[in-house]
Amino acid sequence: MKIAFLLHNAYGIGGTIRTTMNLAAALADRHDVEIVSMMRHRETPRFALDPRVRLIPLVDTRPEGGDTENPLFHQASRDFPAAEKRFHQYNRLIDTRVAEYLRGCAADVIIGTRPGVNVYLSRFAPRRALRIAQEHLRYEAHSKKLRAQLAPHYRALDAVVTTTEADAAVYRARMPMPGVRTLAIPNSVPEPAVAPSEGTAPVIAAAGRLVPGKRFDLLIDAFAEVAAEYPDWRLRIYGGGAERERLAERIERLGLSGSAKLMGSRSPIEAEFAKASLVAVASDAESFGMTIVEAMRCGVPVVSTDCPLGPGEIIRDGVTGRLVPTGDKRALASALMDLIADAPGRRAMGAAALESSRAYDPAPIARRYDQLFAELEANRFARSWERGRATVRRRLGRLARRFGVSPVRRAPAASGKASA
Repeated sequence: MKIAFLLHNAYGIGGTIRTTMNLAAALADRHDVEIVSMMRHRETPRFALDPRVRLIPLVDTRPEGGDTENPLFHQASRDFPAAEKRFHQYNRLIDTRVAEYLRGCAADVIIGTRPGVNVYLSRFAPRRALRIAQEHLRYEAHSKKLRAQLAPHYRALDAVVTTTEADAAVYRARMPMPGVRTLAIPNSVPEPAVAPSEGTAPVIAAAGRLVPGKRFDLLIDAFAEVAAEYPDWRLRIYGGGAERERLAERIERLGLSGSAKLMGSRSPIEAEFAKASLVAVASDAESFGMTIVEAMRCGVPVVSTDCPLGPGEIIRDGVTGRLVPTGDKRALASALMDLIADAPGRRAMGAAALESSRAYDPAPIARRYDQLFAELEANRFARSWERGRATVRRRLGRLARRFGVSPVRRAPAASGKASA
């Protein structure tokens, strides 16, 4: 079977890029796999790509690449949804190249990995292929306008895959898609190439984009309480982003310059997590929680806010980590200090986290995708029939509303019992 992934930019750093490459490598054990990058801004990807997986960039944004001289490069996209936050990075040249690729694509399965790219998938991919949209962001993270733009395109696909059961339930309730399989399959995280943490270093690690939603400000405030009780412990925050200067000023203002540091981006991050005894996540929301699994794969327990949607599905509170209320600085500090004070319990929790993290091995996740492909192929006709019936009902409903006629409702089936 030939499988193609559509990725925004395979040459950057991010959870979607890493998990796509992980899944592509696992599927390459049994299939012919390629990743199609909408754009390319550097010579080689930042993440190591399995040599069995082909990488196809569509538009080269480097000055020496030549595509920036194409007049279409400077025209706004007409096919990428305008409400998608990456819209400003798209143009008519990408529209044209992706349409050409998809119309001539020989893949049996084509998987999109972000909302706007999934619209390309719906518009241009051949109907003979299984067309699957992955959602790496929460439903609620999309604006109302974007959800309205996505709905008609998603209803034309074969499946929508979220990273959590909670988000799949939201899609089923809020964006009904007859004939479209809506389900959750978590991201995969391979076993790291480093030894697990010994759980003895006085280090708390955290990682992610330095943006408001990750709430590193809350973590720094909580660590100020930790440092007052345990001055030998250190906080290391890995990542880059717009909040770096503000966070640095906060560290300085709280007198934490000697114990809390912004370390910049690291890839792979597991080598840094393995040097820590705890990992902290203070986010207001997480669509999945890649850093949580990455830390657990290093045998490090995670103290995380119990934010929507991912942490509560990954962490068993009190067993593989701790969950605390979102936005609660004192609860976060207290949970960290509880584990700092209990070294044997901390190490036992790390061992449990390591064992639990094996559920995210790429091989079983790839098998779940193989099962999905087989199921979608087997019930293709039934799903098409279901979609067609739903389309007819919607059209009849619109006609009825237009002419002020109450829609005819089917009488309930007889129960087979006589009334008393």
